[in-house]
Amino acid sequence: MFAALTPLDWKRRAIKYYPEKIAVIDEDKRFTYKEFGKRTDQLSIALHNAGIQAGDHVAVMLPNTHYMLECFYGICQLGAVMVPLNYRLTAKDLEYIINHSDAKMLIVDAEFGKLIEDIQDQLPIEKFIIVEVAGCESAINGVAYEEFISDVPEDVQLPQVDIDENQMLTLNYTSGTTSNPKGVMLTHRSNYLNAANFLHHLNVVHDDVYLHTLPMFHANGWGGIWAITAAGATHVCLRKVDPPLILELFDQHKISILCGAPTVVNMLVNEPKAKDIKITTNPRMATAGAPPAAALIAKAQDILGLNMIHVYGLTETSPFILYNEWKKEFESRTPEEQATIKARQGIELAFNGETKVVNQEDGREVAWDGKELGEIVARGNVVMSGYYKDPEKTAEAIRDGWFYTGDLAVTYPDGYIEIQDRIKDMIISGGENISSTEIEGVLYKHPDVMEVAVIAVPDEKWGEVPKAIIVLQPGAQVTEQDIISYTRDNMAHFKAPKSIDFVEALPKTATGKLQKFRLREMYWNNSKKVN
Repeated sequence: MFAALTPLDWKRRAIKYYPEKIAVIDEDKRFTYKEFGKRTDQLSIALHNAGIQAGDHVAVMLPNTHYMLECFYGICQLGAVMVPLNYRLTAKDLEYIINHSDAKMLIVDAEFGKLIEDIQDQLPIEKFIIVEVAGCESAINGVAYEEFISDVPEDVQLPQVDIDENQMLTLNYTSGTTSNPKGVMLTHRSNYLNAANFLHHLNVVHDDVYLHTLPMFHANGWGGIWAITAAGATHVCLRKVDPPLILELFDQHKISILCGAPTVVNMLVNEPKAKDIKITTNPRMATAGAPPAAALIAKAQDILGLNMIHVYGLTETSPFILYNEWKKEFESRTPEEQATIKARQGIELAFNGETKVVNQEDGREVAWDGKELGEIVARGNVVMSGYYKDPEKTAEAIRDGWFYTGDLAVTYPDGYIEIQDRIKDMIISGGENISSTEIEGVLYKHPDVMEVAVIAVPDEKWGEVPKAIIVLQPGAQVTEQDIISYTRDNMAHFKAPKSIDFVEALPKTATGKLQKFRLREMYWNNSKKVN
């Protein structure tokens, strides 16, 4: 009596037990689970009638709307593979990804039509399906989404497809910061078990109302697209991150759970309206994507009343492999101590497999002393099948049965892992290792600092030294020497940044990660231009 592990089965369960429950809220639209199920089935049948079969790839370029949710279920229940596209990439990157992915069709939001118009003649796409948006005209030669799914006759049944849990469910592309983006092959099984971790460790329940602040294209919304449906909870869609609107939605829909990168947390706590709003639902917010500063976690809990949950992973691991388990004994600590603990990446989740920190020279596990530095490695249920059509890169990342993350970390006596830096971001000054994230953590405690990125810059004497690039709070009056003195007062002098630049904005990815490689390129090329 074997049943394949696939998150698609949770849609069946939700429709069976919660047919009249509101499944999706998207601005002024409401869909029950029964209605949502019907729309996804219509999409599946329409795709099947248009020639999409099991194993075919369908690219999707949509914001966090009900259409995006429908695509995850409608495409994948055919046994086809969904290719979620980052709509903030350049046309050149999108051309590469769509061609490399072997996608046969593209479902695209009209707002992003111009990007596709410029490259459509270079794409292998057999059919374009366009989600129409008021005020957005598109010259793409395709069919409107609603027209596409409405052509399905009422009596046509969904094609029966046998799902192998080890077959690819989604093909997710990395950001490609130093080379062409890599296609990460994630299976039905890995998505199922990652979503099970989401359900269990983020305490998702039937009455939850989940706000999709995290882009659904990013590691499949970290699994929220599946986990919220599994519980029969409610999805609230958000077309773009808009802090004032998010704060309104907290109250309007009684949001109880959300996810986002630290930069989104920072945007919320620094939104002027945050000081005037009282969020009564005490929402849980999972954060990942970059190591969050303890000071930022403290602000989120104090100003907004968010119950912050730190998780960690990579697209290549579906993505969860660590979470910060909160223990009763931590409650007696001061708020500052609690925030410091919450800034750690934490311990293995229940369903992902094994994660540890190993010495880079001999591969042994580092001492649990909070001092010995090593690389985080993982194996088990959620690690990717490999990089699509790239056996060499796959062999580099997966060695002797372990996936090597590229993140440097320490392990504390209680087993909690804490990232010190990305291998490429670690600053080596005069032979000393200096963590850029440690410096950032100190600077985030400064009242005049809104955002900060610390990188290495060339130095004749030491080889390289830390430099802080800072976005100040509105109206802040602080000098370079003030900031340097502050860091020297709060950490070892050799770790303190030797120079400061103040800028209006920091370069980020679509998911809110700081793009330090862009800063390094500018400064190592003797250029100070950031904006």
